[in-house]
Amino acid sequence: MNTIFQRTLLNSIKQAQQINSRRFKWTGRELLRDIDPEMFGLIQKEKQRQIRGLEMIASENFTSRAVLEALGSCLTNKYSEGYPGVRYYGGNEYIDEIEILTQKRALQAFNLNPSEWGVNVQSLSGAPANFAVYTALLEPHGRLMGLDLPDGGHLSHGYATPTKKISSTSAFFETMPYKVDPKTGLIDYETLSKTSKLFRPKIIVAGISCYSRNLEYDKFRSICDDIGAILVADMAHVSGLVAANVVNNPFEYADVVTTTTHKSLRGPRAALIFFRRGIKKKQAPKKGTKDEQVENYDYEKKINEAIFPGLQGGPHNNTIAAIGIALKEVASDEFKTYAKQVINNARQLVKTLQEKGYVFVSGGTDTHLALLDLRPLGLDGAKTEKALEAVSITVNKNTCPGDKSALKPSGIRLGTPALTTRGFRENDIIEVANYIDQAIKLATAINKPHDNQKSSQTTLKDFKENMKRNEHVKSIEDLKHSIEVFAEKYSMPGYDKV
Repeated sequence: MNTIFQRTLLNSIKQAQQINSRRFKWTGRELLRDIDPEMFGLIQKEKQRQIRGLEMIASENFTSRAVLEALGSCLTNKYSEGYPGVRYYGGNEYIDEIEILTQKRALQAFNLNPSEWGVNVQSLSGAPANFAVYTALLEPHGRLMGLDLPDGGHLSHGYATPTKKISSTSAFFETMPYKVDPKTGLIDYETLSKTSKLFRPKIIVAGISCYSRNLEYDKFRSICDDIGAILVADMAHVSGLVAANVVNNPFEYADVVTTTTHKSLRGPRAALIFFRRGIKKKQAPKKGTKDEQVENYDYEKKINEAIFPGLQGGPHNNTIAAIGIALKEVASDEFKTYAKQVINNARQLVKTLQEKGYVFVSGGTDTHLALLDLRPLGLDGAKTEKALEAVSITVNKNTCPGDKSALKPSGIRLGTPALTTRGFRENDIIEVANYIDQAIKLATAINKPHDNQKSSQTTLKDFKENMKRNEHVKSIEDLKHSIEVFAEKYSMPGYDKV
């Protein structure tokens, strides 16, 4: 903790203790640091952790002060079950305007025609949004296929082991995963096509959690058409990149598109559900009639009713307003420049680490993330994540194709959205890659068994104990200090003080 911050925090706590030692009447206008110094201190520590560290979790980002202001606004106070114009509580005239404006901006952000697409902005997060879509469009135990979790898919697309249905998606619906080619790390569309003809899912999910290549939505569309399935695209990770037109666009092919709003879209923690509306197809007039046979999409009513009253009560109006603010930012030229830089930084990160001998699943990246395979180094993701965290680099452990357990994965996922938000460019990312290299080499040294450790392979518990050994402590502290001095030089959006 730096000296200035430490003095400021201690002074705030002393002032709060003096206030709390006196009896006073609650007004609701007290400052956080005064009313709850304990919580204030913890939030300040987290703020400093973000400023002084390298945030490389691919699903995280730093949102703007404007978004944070909306999240902390009076909109938190209002109940508004229902939809604009059809609420179950009074006093929602301005809430209606906020929700309608956010819907409008969501369609504009992705250049969608409102006669062809609609959007629900009430979903609380990505997994609930996906479950709402399944609830709306599948009957109980209906069938769907999604990318397997160890191959880069998400839990909300379905996941089960031989002995247990891990995801609620697999518990309430019948799921079958599709896979990547273990040699190339790329989705095996040919096998997906063959398997889908046998399994006959009603929904195929084109979405990822840790897959670094563009999804080929045209192939998904063709496979769905062959079996009459609905194509649901989960673009949670890449939605900001889609809006900036720097990755493949799912809207050209999908029937329904879901996304979180807090990853590359750089908004609050929430989700959007887009659905096709209007004419689905036209057929020639039946014999003896003059009128064309028209079939319309029926997703809108089903999805809206699945959200409310099906799965949720009152929406979070402060979050909906914050989504609208973020979407206005997305429409700017500055955001398009940002999205391009996110990809440039990811490619630079991969290039620099590959030059040092590191191996990435699929050989690289087309997006904002990359999956580093640690098996050639004799490490696993859990140990490496812990070592990086100790030196203020935040990543997450992640399965690689072929892994048997999500608890002991073979890789780490690296992402560039958050660092790019702070102004990092290619030359800065080269420095980041150098720090990662130093940290992984340190992890390799820590991973060597000591005399009192029986096995030739250290466990995670052994690894944590080894990190405390004198020969490693100073190396960890020195590297952490260098990284924090480096990271503090870059700007951070949001509030200067909480």
